[in-house]
Amino acid sequence: MTIAETPARLEGKYKALVVCWVLGLGNLVSWNSMVTMLDYYDKLFEKYHPTRSLTLVYLTFALGAIAILAYNESRVDTRPRNLTGYTIFFASSLALILLDLATSGKGGIGPFLGVCAFVACFGVADALVQGGMVGDLSFMRPELMQSFLAGLAASGALTSALRLITVAAFEKYHNGLRNGVMLFLAICTFFEFLCILLYAFLFPKLPIVKYFRSKAALEGSKTVSADLAAAGIQAKIENEAIQQQRLSIKQLLFQNIDYALDLFLIYVLTLSIFPGFLFENTGHHHRLGDTWYPLVLIAAYQVWELISRYIPLVKCLKLESRKCLMIATLARFLLVPTFYFTAKYADQGWMIMLTSFLGITNGYLTVCVLTAAPKGYKGPEQNALGNILVLCALSGVFAGVALDWLWLIGNQSF
Repeated sequence: MTIAETPARLEGKYKALVVCWVLGLGNLVSWNSMVTMLDYYDKLFEKYHPTRSLTLVYLTFALGAIAILAYNESRVDTRPRNLTGYTIFFASSLALILLDLATSGKGGIGPFLGVCAFVACFGVADALVQGGMVGDLSFMRPELMQSFLAGLAASGALTSALRLITVAAFEKYHNGLRNGVMLFLAICTFFEFLCILLYAFLFPKLPIVKYFRSKAALEGSKTVSADLAAAGIQAKIENEAIQQQRLSIKQLLFQNIDYALDLFLIYVLTLSIFPGFLFENTGHHHRLGDTWYPLVLIAAYQVWELISRYIPLVKCLKLESRKCLMIATLARFLLVPTFYFTAKYADQGWMIMLTSFLGITNGYLTVCVLTAAPKGYKGPEQNALGNILVLCALSGVFAGVALDWLWLIGNQSF
């Protein structure tokens, strides 16, 4: 099989960009639906601190799963991995609807444990899909990676918008909050089903995707064989010795330790504030009310994070220097005291502006790091590096969620 460097390899690029965007949206739409519905679960399971405990459950399973998958990435075929992940997302989203219907929207330890179980499934699915997709797109064009990452952010913006609409539509009705949540979950379940169809039948058949996967197969990758078979291509590895020549996970990590630290620190800072602090510690200096205020803050974060993920498309605005990326990442930690004093003394306008800035810096730096990470490796090594970077990002998310509990020190409700 000969792979030529011709313009034909770019055929289907724009279709691939759209599909990657939708697949990115599907990767986090279920979890972001949980984040934006925490006002409902906070009232249903108030004494269990769902804004923090559900996030901790999600991240525990996501981190454990991605650690196992990153270590064994070369032996896990991408197609069954991603399809399994999207199927779990779909089934768990549907199960949350059925659980609420079965319990008639009542609280208690039983329903709460049921919600925790399905949130844990979301964590495992996230590890399967995000690691699989980032690893797969790492040996393709940066535009595809950027589109997938933009889709991740779009899931947050979309769920926030839908949540605000459903709250406004059902606010005056009996059980309006619960009815809005049911409609909301049904929409998210549909998106997950759409992602299953797109990945199973369209994505592997796009010419640009077939080109890069065929190229990766020639370089020794064994993770693309099922997708190539689905596209009607017989994968062939010309030289088995290539597998022996590839860098180890440890070598890849040490060569890219600054990128790994960047992603870890970006998400440590973000998740130590979002969403727990925004729901429970933003004070009373506002006029939007306890129902609308956290939803507006979450929406501000999600919308600006989505916008910021497109900023690196403007070449002069893209940050590529490894030193500058580290400086910018460390400088974000000044947001911790800023959020503390804003919540204590400032009004809602300052908090909304600060939350928007948190979203802008999170989205912008994430895209810059993942698209600037070295591209000189062969297909199998790029896939491994993508999984390593996702592991570092989820490790940062887990650490940030754990640190988020520190905001409750001195709080009488703790």
